[in-house]
Amino acid sequence: MEPLLEVHRVTKDFGGVQALRGVDLKIGHGELHCIIGPNGCGKTTLFNVISGAFAPTAGRVVFRGEDITGLAPYLIARRGIARKFQVPGIYTTLSVAENLEVALLARHESDGLRAMLTSGSSTASQISRLLRRFSLTGKALRAAGTLAHGLKQWCEIAMLDGTEAPLLLLDEPTAGMSTAETAATVELIRRLQSERRATMVVIEHDMTFVRSLACPVVVMMRGTVLLSGSYDEVQTHPEVRQAYLGHVAR
Repeated sequence: MEPLLEVHRVTKDFGGVQALRGVDLKIGHGELHCIIGPNGCGKTTLFNVISGAFAPTAGRVVFRGEDITGLAPYLIARRGIARKFQVPGIYTTLSVAENLEVALLARHESDGLRAMLTSGSSTASQISRLLRRFSLTGKALRAAGTLAHGLKQWCEIAMLDGTEAPLLLLDEPTAGMSTAETAATVELIRRLQSERRATMVVIEHDMTFVRSLACPVVVMMRGTVLLSGSYDEVQTHPEVRQAYLGHVAR
């Protein structure tokens, strides 16, 4: 079976700065991968290229066997790539339930409003399922902007889940979370994999979180992929130890 996502020799230049330098990446169906690396190594730029926010200077992005390089973000989203940003992208004045309803509406594309109006009971059951999965049932009627930071993060991930996109890009999903919230987020991500076989690529700096996910890790340095492997494999690499621990292993 061909990979769900393939990134082939992608580069991205900003004037005289080369943010990505020939990045190669393959993600299979139902897989979970973490991307780590120091600030400025190109992680978020890579997500921007995959999701269509930036067109690459060179190289290709292939999703489900289709070359999507340079397509507009909304076209890439319609093909099944949903992205979570570093800052939660929720509708702060809408209730949590209404935020989820917006995500369900997006699933139906141009016929969304008609579909939603004719399937009220089904929509309600789907919202209830998402609220339960993300521990938001008791917050359903609250304005999303009043949630604690960790719950805002979960609300946005729930919105992505509601789109049923086969590929979820999560940029620092535990940023600003407590230790307990981070551990709960590990379980949420594992449930997404087990319950609907979601494919996920996660950018993260919290190495405890990365270790807990127990998934393949991609290490980026200076705009390229330095190495890929298990957490145990990558943590012993001298450049990884230098970047995260401030010294080189001897």
